[in-house]
Amino acid sequence: MPRKKLQLAGALGQASVDKRVEILRRVATVGSISQAARDAGVSYKAAWQALDTLSNLAGTALVERAVGGAGGGGARLTPSGEQVLRAAGEVARARDAVLHKLRAGAPALGALGLRTSMRNHFPCRIRRLRQQAGAMEVELELAGAVLRSRITRESAQLLGLARQQDVLALCKATAVEVCAAAPTHWNGNVLSGTVNRAPRAQGGEVALTLAGGLQLVGFAAAGSGLRAGHAAVARVDPSAVVIALP
Repeated sequence: MPRKKLQLAGALGQASVDKRVEILRRVATVGSISQAARDAGVSYKAAWQALDTLSNLAGTALVERAVGGAGGGGARLTPSGEQVLRAAGEVARARDAVLHKLRAGAPALGALGLRTSMRNHFPCRIRRLRQQAGAMEVELELAGAVLRSRITRESAQLLGLARQQDVLALCKATAVEVCAAAPTHWNGNVLSGTVNRAPRAQGGEVALTLAGGLQLVGFAAAGSGLRAGHAAVARVDPSAVVIALP
């Protein structure tokens, strides 16, 4: 089987990759995924998820099982895994040098390099973290409103989420439903605002200005009657809200 080419840009060019690299580094040090998970303060499942994701982004396996040893087996880095660690160290040093030059008080600068198909990007602060039915509900402060996100507990661990932490909340425009008034069956996140752009006749993309001045893009059904200047409400399910670290 031909050797797959290592994709360093894929492995290290993603947001919130630091925790994954930390787990990879710990595996290299202790030779065990379970011990690396304990040392990093995450579950064994979260550690495997981190390594699987990092390997997918790199385009090749970064960890392999090691046979033998005092514990009867363990894990070790492949040559590609070692290369990713070396490159991660160089990236970290370069990033630290750049951040050292930036002025304080500009926490959103890191988000400017984030490229994604999601139209809605909101700077938020975490108010509360609550386990809910095997998942994690993250309650976010959003410019005078509250936004809730539902993610896996493993994702919360890998991101290192904590109260009062500044994060970005992302969601696709197609996941946002806009109406003139909230139907009685709506639940989840319901945000109020004013229409500043709407389709003339058929349903389609609608842009709202929320109470705190943030811009939200969603979609309205045909016959909604929404026009610029109208009050409107938008709904997005918590499971459609993605959390990213700036």
